[in-house]
Amino acid sequence: MTQAAKTLYTARTHTSGGRHDGISRSSDGRLDVKLSPPGGTGSGTNPEQLFAAGWSACFEGAMEIAARKRKIVLPRKSAIDAEIDLLLDEGIFALRARLNVSLPGLDPEVARGIIDDAHQTCPYSIAVRGNIDVTVALI
Repeated sequence: MTQAAKTLYTARTHTSGGRHDGISRSSDGRLDVKLSPPGGTGSGTNPEQLFAAGWSACFEGAMEIAARKRKIVLPRKSAIDAEIDLLLDEGIFALRARLNVSLPGLDPEVARGIIDDAHQTCPYSIAVRGNIDVTVALI
């Protein structure tokens, strides 16, 4: 990033208790969730689900920008199924991700171009690039 980078938005949350019976709240009150371990019996969400929701929403926005540059309107029923795996390998935790993108009605080559462009510009995709195994598929 350059020093000329302009901050567009800052998300602020306060989390206590972590993924084991914790809570996380945003400073504006719009997010207020209970946290539970992944796959556990608790009533809350977990960081992996929150990451999947955030990334897929951001990716959808990046696809809209990529489509607009091509003078294409994304199909109304476009969707992204995000899967985030929490891995444990020899005592080290890691993540793995799959984004399964549906763009019904678009030519597969055009759809793939939009997806590829979105993956190059989505801030979440950029943040994890080279850090975790990511598969982005057109379904």
